[in-house]
Amino acid sequence: MSNNLPPYSDGVNLTLDELLYYKQQSIRWLPPAKSLWSQMLGQHQSRRLGRGMDFSEVRQYQAGDDIRAIDWRVTARTGKPHTKLFSEEKEKPIILFLDLSSSMLFGSTLMLKSVQVAHLASLIAWISVAQQDRVGAIIDTGEELIDIKPSARQKGALTIIQSLVTVHQQLLANKKQPTHDLADGFMSLSRLCPKGSEITLLSDFSRFSAENESILNRLSQHNRLHMVQIIDPLEKGQTQYRGLEKVKDNNEVHWLNFSSRKTREGIRHAFEQHQQQIKTIASKTGIRFSSISCDTAITQQLHGL
Repeated sequence: MSNNLPPYSDGVNLTLDELLYYKQQSIRWLPPAKSLWSQMLGQHQSRRLGRGMDFSEVRQYQAGDDIRAIDWRVTARTGKPHTKLFSEEKEKPIILFLDLSSSMLFGSTLMLKSVQVAHLASLIAWISVAQQDRVGAIIDTGEELIDIKPSARQKGALTIIQSLVTVHQQLLANKKQPTHDLADGFMSLSRLCPKGSEITLLSDFSRFSAENESILNRLSQHNRLHMVQIIDPLEKGQTQYRGLEKVKDNNEVHWLNFSSRKTREGIRHAFEQHQQQIKTIASKTGIRFSSISCDTAITQQLHGL
């Protein structure tokens, strides 16, 4: 994998130029080409992704109708063959949940996790614009939630990337520990999202807990969800650094010896346990799950899948 930064990016600060760059990249993932999501999901087809057909009505079967569209329930109830009619799926709301809390302002190699979130968010937003969908977002800083209502054409994408640049700059200047978990943000999604929305959650999910399952389950009943975990290699114990490093969480300070294989394995094990918890809940609630590393540009990773 290449470890070159994307154009206009230094890996730490965000600029409009580096996010506008993904406008020209978005065409690669428009139909009939393979979708962005099929790339991220390992080339598997998904009914959840891309434009399709919406159910319209049921009427009595007519000569020439596709027999695969026969509604067998109505046929059995009435004793006469009936078929389902479908119409082309119309403009749909695309909602991004963007985690910019303090754990995201970290990167051990190429870029901060928060920067990778912004890059992927920009790419999704511009794809949405190209497909004539409305796009909105919730930016979660861990202290406040910033709602961006879904808008059509370029307005939605431009509002999102401008907000990301502004908020990210403020957070770098004044890092604060989060005061709420992801549940607050997920609850905001239920208020912001019209039914039938495509919701993408971009986060490292460090604030994720089993208690979030019920909220996600309710969201997934009327919307299509995709969880994308942003990962730094160090979180999996992968680092060339060999030495002592001070780390801290909300309550405690620890010294970690990265020259110790036991330490690195312990970090990897803790990460895998937490990730498995997320994957299990995602599977139970019918949510797609994938991951992106922040040690490589997005476009490089997608082409490599």
